[in-house]
Amino acid sequence: MTAYPESRRDDVVETLHGREIADPYRWLEDPDSPDTQDWVQRQNEFTQAELSGYPEREWFQTTMSAILARPRAGVPSKKAGWYFVGRNDGTQAQDVIYVAESLDELLSGGRVLIDPNTLSEGGTDSLGTFTVSPDGKYFAYGINESGSDWTTFRLLDIATGKQVDDVVSEAKFCEAVWLPDSSAYLYLHYPSSGRSEGTETKSLTGGRLTLHKVGTPQSEDELVLSFPGEDQIFLAPEVSEDDRYLVVHITEGTDPATRLWVYPITADGLGDPVKVVDSFADEIAFVRMSGDQLVLRTDRDASRGRVVLSSLDGEFTDLIPEGEATLQAVRGTADGLATLTLVDAQPVLTLYGLDGSGQRVVDVPGGGVVDLHAGPEYDELFIGLSTTTDPTLSYVVSTGSRAVRALPELVRGSGGFTPPQVTVTRRLAAGRDVPYFLITRSDLDFSTPRPTLMWGYGGFRIPIQADYRPGWPAWLAAGGVLVIANLRGGGEYGTEWHDAGRLKNKQNVFDDFIAVAEHLRDTGVTTPAQLAVHGRSNGGLLVGAVMTQRPDLFAVALPGVGVLDMLRFHKFTVGAAWASDFGLPDDPEQFEDLLAYSPLHRVSDGTSYPATLVVTGDHDDRVVPLHSHKFMAALQHAQTGPQPVLTRVEVNTGHGFGKPAAMVAAEWADLLAFAAHHVGLVPPEQ
Repeated sequence: MTAYPESRRDDVVETLHGREIADPYRWLEDPDSPDTQDWVQRQNEFTQAELSGYPEREWFQTTMSAILARPRAGVPSKKAGWYFVGRNDGTQAQDVIYVAESLDELLSGGRVLIDPNTLSEGGTDSLGTFTVSPDGKYFAYGINESGSDWTTFRLLDIATGKQVDDVVSEAKFCEAVWLPDSSAYLYLHYPSSGRSEGTETKSLTGGRLTLHKVGTPQSEDELVLSFPGEDQIFLAPEVSEDDRYLVVHITEGTDPATRLWVYPITADGLGDPVKVVDSFADEIAFVRMSGDQLVLRTDRDASRGRVVLSSLDGEFTDLIPEGEATLQAVRGTADGLATLTLVDAQPVLTLYGLDGSGQRVVDVPGGGVVDLHAGPEYDELFIGLSTTTDPTLSYVVSTGSRAVRALPELVRGSGGFTPPQVTVTRRLAAGRDVPYFLITRSDLDFSTPRPTLMWGYGGFRIPIQADYRPGWPAWLAAGGVLVIANLRGGGEYGTEWHDAGRLKNKQNVFDDFIAVAEHLRDTGVTTPAQLAVHGRSNGGLLVGAVMTQRPDLFAVALPGVGVLDMLRFHKFTVGAAWASDFGLPDDPEQFEDLLAYSPLHRVSDGTSYPATLVVTGDHDDRVVPLHSHKFMAALQHAQTGPQPVLTRVEVNTGHGFGKPAAMVAAEWADLLAFAAHHVGLVPPEQ
């Protein structure tokens, strides 16, 4: 048996709803304790020593470095008369934001407005959101340090590029939302008490919708709306394009059910709110105004979504009725509306008049949606799509003429990696009717089973598409098969599909994933000895659940930043907000459901588990690293098979957003090399 680094086992036992629950690794919950930091260092050293002996590692390191060295650009946007885009020449840790006064100027280069690579040594600080004041003067940008969700807002003068002496801190889960006169913006303020305190990081109190006047200290900011005592209320404000209303979406945790309040904007400030919808029943999203009525996207009486007109008294009338496709997003345009729908998990862009007439599908090919920018003030609509091998394909669409123009010139320079030609097919796992994408290099066939990497998520109504992740082109170029599964709990097929994979139905998600794995085996695509599974966050939970329920079905498990302790997730940072999908262990019935699949508590001594590489970040304040740490300690204690179970803890990073490019390349190289080594994938010669 492998001699893993020692993980102290304490005699910690809790009685929960009449059951005794052992928690021997609770000491690993404090990320800043010397014991935890020593454990992390010893585990990382052990993992690196193991990986250093893998012959596949050099190929994946070289290939991932080449992939991340490709020049790339994001999706352009137009705000208050200015054009913006993020670019990376392939050598930069973070994307640089460029600005121009016209699209042609932006395409020819534009001017650097802000370079986040100058914000911190090593590029670990990232630019999260940015907005522009309506008068086009101020660029309000949010900075996230070391991958944290915590945000600090700063201002730039766009015309001069100079920093404005104005700072707002302790913000989270928001962008700066400007009032029409550009004198102030709204943001969500979270009190300092929401940060880490000792071993148990406190759950966040509810965010307070706060108004900040430019040029005044944050201490003078005005509270607009809060819900004291209701810790999991989230607020999302926006200003209507006609400047008449501040529209506030109110949700509870991650549940999409929405209350909608509208504040009249007057010369004297904000009026009293009109509570258009004041109960948590349906998903509702404000789109734009149509005269005196609100245009909304909703799933009320429409599992796959519809667009409605609403008076301020909350009476809905159909504008674009529910169809067979799943409605994902709606944007206002100069000529009406643009909808983004999913047809069998594949994106379709459609333009309409403001009265819902004149439906026309726009031909913008791609497997997944990167971003969609439009506004009633402009004829231009920008959409970015990706494939499994290309990160962003941007298009500009004239909403009047419907003309489409691809924008390859956004990318400056060329890289040293050429992605392989791939074939994408759509398949259905028999028995449970679970759809999935099967992707392989076009020159390969399935005359014999092949090493396969399977990806899934299955939660929070988030749709999974055949889109880009940096590791996909490397795995495909190496000759591996890629499978992307559409599982219940996701958002591909509407509200009913989501409901079928949450709360008491959460086990359906794991059964769906297992069904796809079995279908791959039964149809000769791969074998259990050649199958690796990967997922992040809720997808990390997915991998932890299936590998502990069916360790015989997989050769490799790669849980990333996963929710793995289902009895204590709600006690840390934003964890309690996930109750809409998971339930809460404080409830006796939901406790039993959670205990039944909690990966940490499913680990069983004397079991031969797949080769496992758990990845997390030591500053992850969304899914805190204790989940990965405790799960790894339990696996190493229980493992009786010859397969290694390892952890890789990235230092000074968080849940994943804003991670420097070099760190992204290194993490993917280790994940793919580990998977390839244990499923028998031999990369081509360099």
